[in-house]
Amino acid sequence: MKNSKKFILFFLILIVLFTAASAVTTAVTLNCLRNSTNRTVTQLLANIKSKYPKLNDIELAEILNSKTDTAETEQIMKLYGINGKNWIVYENERLYTNSIVAYSAVCTLAGCAFLAVFLIYIRREKRENICLTNYLTQINHGKYDLNIKENTEDDNSVLKNEIYKTTVMLREQSENSRKSKENLKNSLSDISHQLKTPLTSIMIMVDNLLDDPNMPDCIRQEFLSDIKQSSNNISFLVQSLLTLSKLDADSIVLKNNPENLSDIFDDCVQNTSILAEIKGVDVITDCSSIELGCDRKWLVEAITNILKNCIEHSTDGDTVTLHAEQNKLYTKITVTDTGCGIAPEDLPHIFERFYKGKNSDENSIGIGLALAKTIIEKCNGYISVDSKPKKGSCFTIRFFNRQ
Repeated sequence: MKNSKKFILFFLILIVLFTAASAVTTAVTLNCLRNSTNRTVTQLLANIKSKYPKLNDIELAEILNSKTDTAETEQIMKLYGINGKNWIVYENERLYTNSIVAYSAVCTLAGCAFLAVFLIYIRREKRENICLTNYLTQINHGKYDLNIKENTEDDNSVLKNEIYKTTVMLREQSENSRKSKENLKNSLSDISHQLKTPLTSIMIMVDNLLDDPNMPDCIRQEFLSDIKQSSNNISFLVQSLLTLSKLDADSIVLKNNPENLSDIFDDCVQNTSILAEIKGVDVITDCSSIELGCDRKWLVEAITNILKNCIEHSTDGDTVTLHAEQNKLYTKITVTDTGCGIAPEDLPHIFERFYKGKNSDENSIGIGLALAKTIIEKCNGYISVDSKPKKGSCFTIRFFNRQ
C-alpha cells in the first residue's frame, strides 16, 4: 500500500535519526569521560612528582595501581589536597547519570513522535475508510457519480475508482440481462404467435380432409397446397430463428476470405430466380471486379433476404438492381427496387424481428430483414434503407476497408 510505504519510510528515517543522535551523544559522553580522566591523572602525577622528586616512573606506576582500603585512600588523597567530591570517579558518575537521562529523554521523545505519527496515520486511514464506506452507500442508493477532482494516486482513490468501474460494469450487465430477458419474452411471444397461426390452419385443414373423404379433388388440392405453404413457412421460421440464435450467441465463426462480389451477386440472383420469374421482376447486376473480405455463405444469405424482400414488394415489369462500388474508405453494395416502397412510419422498424409493414405480403413472417441486418453487422458492416411510397426502396450496405 502506498500510504503504508510512506509510513514505513518515515519511521525508518526517524530510526536513523534516533540512532545517529544516540551515537553522537555516546561519543560526546565518552570523550568527556576520557578528557576528565586524563586531566585528573595528569594532575595527580604532577603533584606526586613535585613532592617526591626521587620517585621514578616504575615506583609511581606501582603506587597508582596499588589496591588500598577506600577510607585509607580518601585520607591519603586529602593529604594531597584532593577532595573526594571532585575526584574523577564522582565526575564520571555524574556524566553517566546525565547520559542516562539524555538517552531516556531521547527515547521518550522518539517514542512520542512515533506514537503521534502512528495515531495520525490511523486517524487518516479511518477517515478515508469512512469516506469509502459513504461512497459505497451512495452507490447502493443508485448514485453513480464519480468526482474526478477527488482522484489522487493513493490506494483508497485507486480502490474507489475500481469500485466505480466494477459498479458500472455490474449495472450494465444487469441492464443488459434485463433487456435480454425482455427481448426473450417478446421473441417467445412473437414466435408463439407466428407458429400458432400456420399450425392452427394446418390442423383445421387436416381435420377437414379426414372428416370429409368425399371432398372434391379441387378443394382437396387447395387444402394440400395451403398445408404445404404453411409447412414451408414454419420450416423457414424455425430455420431463421435457429440461425439468429446462433448469431446472437456468437456460436458461428464467420470467415474473412477475399471474395468476388460479382460471384456473390450471381448466387443471390440464382436463389431468387423463381420468385422473380413468378412476380415478373427483372433483376439486374451492376458490379465490376471488386473483391471483399467476407464470409461468402453468410453474405449471400443476407443479400438474398434483402433481394427477396425487394422482389416481393415489386410488381410485374418492375426492376431490382444490385450495384457495388469501392473507394479508399469503404465498399458499398446497394439493392434498389422500383416497387411500392415503404411507409415513413415503418422505416424505423423495418429491421426489427417479426415486424410487418403496411405493404407486407400476407405470407410474410417479418424476419428476413432482421436476419440480414444481424449477419451484416456480424461481418462488421452497416445497413440502412431509404424509401419513398410508390417510388421504390434502396438498401445500402457499407463495409469499411481494412488496412
